Amino acid sequence: MLFRLGIFLSLLSLFLIRSESAVSSIDLGSEWLKVAVVNLKPGQSPITIAINEMSKRKSPALVAFQSDTRLLGEEAAGIVARYPDKVFSNLRDMIGKPYQDVKRSADSMYLPFDVVEDSRGAAKIRVSSDVSYSIEELLGMILKYASNLAEFHSKVTVKDAVISVPPYFGQAERKGLLKAAEMAGINVISLINEHSGAALQYGIDKDFSNESRHVILYDMGSSSTYAALVFYSAYNSKEFGKTVSVNQFQVKDVRWDSELGGQNLELRLVEYFADEFNKQVGNGVDVRKHPKAMAKLKKQVKRTKEILSANTAAPISVESLYDDRDFRSTITREKFEELCADLWDKSLVPVKEVLKHSGLKADDIYAVELIGGATRVPKLQATLQEYFGRKDLDKHLDADEAIVLGSALHAANLSDGIKLNRKLGMVDGSSYGFVVELDGADLSKDEATRLLLVPRMKKLPSKIFKSINHGKDFEVSLAYDREDLLPPGITSPVFAHYAVSGLTDTAEKYSSRNLSAPIKTNLHFSLSRSGILSLDQADAVIQITEWIEVPKKNLTVENTTSASPNASVDNGANSTSEESNSNLESDGGVSNGSNSTVEEPSTTDLGTERKLKKRTFKIPLKIVEKTTGPGMPLSKESLAEAKRRLEALDKKDAERRRTAELKNNLEEYIYATKEKLETSEDFEKVSSNDECQSVIKKLDEVQEWLYTDGEDASASEFQDRLNSLKATADPIFFRFKELTARPEAVEVARQYLSDLKQTIRGWETEKPWLPKDRIDELSTSMDKLKTWLDEKEAEQKKTSGYSTPVFTSEEVYEKVFNLQDKAASIKRIPKPKPKVEKPVKNETETKSENTTSSEKDTSENDKPAGDSDSSTNEKVKGGSEPHDEL
Repeated sequence: MLFRLGIFLSLLSLFLIRSESAVSSIDLGSEWLKVAVVNLKPGQSPITIAINEMSKRKSPALVAFQSDTRLLGEEAAGIVARYPDKVFSNLRDMIGKPYQDVKRSADSMYLPFDVVEDSRGAAKIRVSSDVSYSIEELLGMILKYASNLAEFHSKVTVKDAVISVPPYFGQAERKGLLKAAEMAGINVISLINEHSGAALQYGIDKDFSNESRHVILYDMGSSSTYAALVFYSAYNSKEFGKTVSVNQFQVKDVRWDSELGGQNLELRLVEYFADEFNKQVGNGVDVRKHPKAMAKLKKQVKRTKEILSANTAAPISVESLYDDRDFRSTITREKFEELCADLWDKSLVPVKEVLKHSGLKADDIYAVELIGGATRVPKLQATLQEYFGRKDLDKHLDADEAIVLGSALHAANLSDGIKLNRKLGMVDGSSYGFVVELDGADLSKDEATRLLLVPRMKKLPSKIFKSINHGKDFEVSLAYDREDLLPPGITSPVFAHYAVSGLTDTAEKYSSRNLSAPIKTNLHFSLSRSGILSLDQADAVIQITEWIEVPKKNLTVENTTSASPNASVDNGANSTSEESNSNLESDGGVSNGSNSTVEEPSTTDLGTERKLKKRTFKIPLKIVEKTTGPGMPLSKESLAEAKRRLEALDKKDAERRRTAELKNNLEEYIYATKEKLETSEDFEKVSSNDECQSVIKKLDEVQEWLYTDGEDASASEFQDRLNSLKATADPIFFRFKELTARPEAVEVARQYLSDLKQTIRGWETEKPWLPKDRIDELSTSMDKLKTWLDEKEAEQKKTSGYSTPVFTSEEVYEKVFNLQDKAASIKRIPKPKPKVEKPVKNETETKSENTTSSEKDTSENDKPAGDSDSSTNEKVKGGSEPHDEL
């Protein structure tokens, strides 16, 4: 039983260790973010959505600064209409972009941000006269908020995460997002393309062993639209000697429009209603010039668009839109569709391009799955239905959560501590093709110096190797292979620049040696799982041929089976025979070309001889990144400073939350205590009128302080005030509680003493083996408790209810528990086992036994060493003679 219990506890401990390991996925959108957590806890779904402080499954991707206070998520959303210039949104689409593109995008969406340019040419946002934050820092704040949601949901530390990105994200955007996550203290296991996350979620519970299929995942989100072609199939694999079918998918192609999304539909409504309001007001008023008015209008337009998705008409109502003027109007779905007429045609472009480049027709597509919030618009669905010739589109996936749930599956698969039973192979590819360009002395700009490194849709991750014949330092540039297919806002195809040095010095060092081949440079590139291309390593390869002195050996062929062809000695000083050359290829001296078996041949020292030897050297070269522009990585100093600033903000936020919590606790205590003392007459039994009034007076004083000087008090001040009030009022509440709790405890104690007396009487017949001295000791303890109760009760009756109680219910229970422990320890004493007396042997049996033993010893002594019989070690049972087993 103990063994089984030990195994169970061991397995339980292993399971608990696994349950402490959790990973998360973050679907970071332009407007919203969703967080999923993978945590193997008993009785809980392994993958769950983390809810925010408002119990919602998605949170606004917002960060705000107001009066030196930072607000995130729902808190920031609460002030967007009043302080639109202090609440920053669409940050995901600003990372890695040039300043001019960010400024243009913000102005087009009526975002009144104070955007400034930093030293890299990227955008920064000024939040006050002397404080500015880079986009990486602001995005890091949002990611930290997402990480906190994951930890609060799972109740364990969650540092590892997978973050989803749109397919059109280029190198600068992906690197910038990783830096933002690093600032937030998140270890990004991998970035994942949004369509791959959705593809995982689509295929995880399906079986493709009988039929492969092509599926188009169509996603129109807040700011962009894409269509991904995914091929699902299955292959056979061996597991534990059995053949099993494993599902897999491959992303064949993905096309996008990075400037078409739900925001574009909303902006058409915003423009329409802005014109209508301007006409109503007249006098040349343009509501577009007033940020607060536009923020209010945009907020209501979003609701109107949602209503139109389910109704043929929708109202809009904005109180005090501008200059204390209310705005009310209505719009039909037909009018809305007319305003967006050109956008419906644009929405089909990604789908058409995917089919065109894949060579497939609409009928070859098994399913068209819709994801993204904007796909709920009826006209968009009707447009897609008409194009594919289908009555209904596929909506098996949750439009909002498919990406984050699929990304969580990917996180679990990559995590060391968590493995899920379901398997689905994934093959994703690079959304862009890449080339490498070489520049340096004696390198002309031609096809030899511009090489295709990564074709579009190349599998992630991948390692790439390139070799060039060159002997001088040079520079390497990584660029997109097509200038007509660049990430949004990017104007130059070059995204990374490296200087490779050490090659010139290496060439000079070995130039005096006999080079057998031109100097080569090997370049090692990697395309990471996150889709980031980098130059990781560079080596100079030197091949030289030189004469070396080796000892001569005259091998005697006596006692040999065969002679080696290399045994003959060539005394020619300028010998360049092919045989010598080939045998000196390695660094090991003279090599033996045959399998001769020489038995201790005698040798004679004949001096040395010269042999021709070919040697290869690999010299590591120095790589220095010299990337400039918005994609330029932050320096170590800048990154450290950004982390310090974010940590300071986190501490300040934690202190602010603690202060607010303590303030609420103080306020609640004041109201609850005053209500009890002023409305309940029961407290008159334990407190005088003067004492109650004194407490109420102190409560009023603190309440007045709370709403005047205490508005900006610190957390410690609130705690001190609360402790002071409790020290005054809690004694009254304690005496009131003891008024009923103490008699109940005494009654329980006396009943227990009575029951225990009956139990002890029963032990005399049921457990007569129990030690009498222990029972007497227990009885003495019982008498002491009874005496203590009698004395304390008599003393308490003489004491006023306004005074501190003579004894408490807690003291009574403590004494009863001690008595219970003594009684239990006596009751557990086991019944002693009966003594078994051995039968007395008569004299004849004793002599016979001694004789047998003597013979046995003699036979044992006659045996040779090591021949002992194991049967002699057995005990004789039932008086029978020992015997040999056959």
